[in-house]
Amino acid sequence: MNAEDAEERKGRRVRLELSRDLGASHATAIVVGTVIGSGIFLVPAEMMQAVGSAKLVYLAWIVGGLLSLFGALTYAELGAVRPESGGEYAYLRDAYGPLWGFLYAWTFFLLAKPASIATVTAGVVRILSSFPALSILQRPVISFITYGHLLAIIITIFISWLNYIGIRRAGEFQRVFTILKVGMVLLIVAAAFSYTNGNWVNFGTTFSGAKGGVAGFMAALVAALWAYDGWNDLTQVGGEVRNPQRNIPIGLIAGMVIVAALYISVNAAVQYAMPAAEIADSAYPASQAVALALGSAGAALVSAAMALSMIVTMNGTVMSGARVPFAMARDGYFFRAMAEVHPRFHTPSIAIIIQATMAIALTLFAGTFQQLFSLAIYAEWLFYMLAASTVFVFRKRERDRPRPYSTWGYPVVPLFFILASAVLLYYTFTENLRNSVVGTLIILAGVPVFYWFRSRSAANRDRSGS
Repeated sequence: MNAEDAEERKGRRVRLELSRDLGASHATAIVVGTVIGSGIFLVPAEMMQAVGSAKLVYLAWIVGGLLSLFGALTYAELGAVRPESGGEYAYLRDAYGPLWGFLYAWTFFLLAKPASIATVTAGVVRILSSFPALSILQRPVISFITYGHLLAIIITIFISWLNYIGIRRAGEFQRVFTILKVGMVLLIVAAAFSYTNGNWVNFGTTFSGAKGGVAGFMAALVAALWAYDGWNDLTQVGGEVRNPQRNIPIGLIAGMVIVAALYISVNAAVQYAMPAAEIADSAYPASQAVALALGSAGAALVSAAMALSMIVTMNGTVMSGARVPFAMARDGYFFRAMAEVHPRFHTPSIAIIIQATMAIALTLFAGTFQQLFSLAIYAEWLFYMLAASTVFVFRKRERDRPRPYSTWGYPVVPLFFILASAVLLYYTFTENLRNSVVGTLIILAGVPVFYWFRSRSAANRDRSGS
């Protein structure tokens, strides 16, 4: 009889824990694989429409990359000191109290993660539908449900199942396919630069119809930050990273440097192949640039790269998203079932199933989930800013605590990230007032829910103690 059986026979429940099976290469792949989605292939046009010149587009990429890197540098210290499941949830809980941690988890569980998964699968289906052989995906099966919906549901179930059967398997999938993704991105860069009619003169061209001014640059910056988004997901699986004091900082910093280098390379290749006006008028600039060099085969290459990128992004999103409600439930502020760890696979199995179910529900109602996802943008940056600010709280409160990694450039780097986030919050709030207000109301709706769970948890403790 093993120790677990002995504990259970005595009537005491054994608390299973998640397994620390992710190494430095897995951590880096989570950052790179999650961040690089469809954004880099799409936003060059939006950015050019906003600022109108290659120089300002590059400035937006550089500022966005530095801002994201500063956030990653700050989170690297937080993740090394508090390598727990839930990432920002744990930082906000310990710095500002359980209510703030709950509001973060509530928002991400209810909106950000399921909507992100549904958005990614819908994007994959749209890309695959562009291939003539897969045009059936647009046909209805019954009523409003198409074959594309069924494929999106299958992808959601498969990636969720992969994460269900073990973090190591999901981590290996992330590592292998991130390497393949990076290879395809480099191939796209090489193909665009091989275009015989490409010209360095294109870098000096402009688009006269650009929005321009500060508003235009901020729009380009927001687009760049959307493409960079996802670097924080690694901290949410901090409880499953081996030697987290070393591997979390490595994953965050190395991952963001790789992403920034790839993004700037892709943008340079697109700009080399096409003048500014053509980029602004193109729905898929990267695809068009490669098509100019390789013909229809080039466009197919970019489409395949986009589909692969989005699936790898989804794996990172599913992996990280399930850990947030899991951590909240472990603290007694959510349904107890969400805190369950699978006895064989050592994964938050119930949380993964619930997350997949919510994503599938949003997939079937595609007309509404995109609006829900837009509501989360303001909330995401609000919590990025608040989570980054906890580094100052912990530095003051826990002065003697060992810090295996300290934020480079402290306090300037985290302070710059927080101030820049505040500027972006103001811009996104005023530019999209309706969705920002609704997003704020959704966050505030979590307050009474938190107090209900807290009273419920207190009552359970009183019963068990009596």
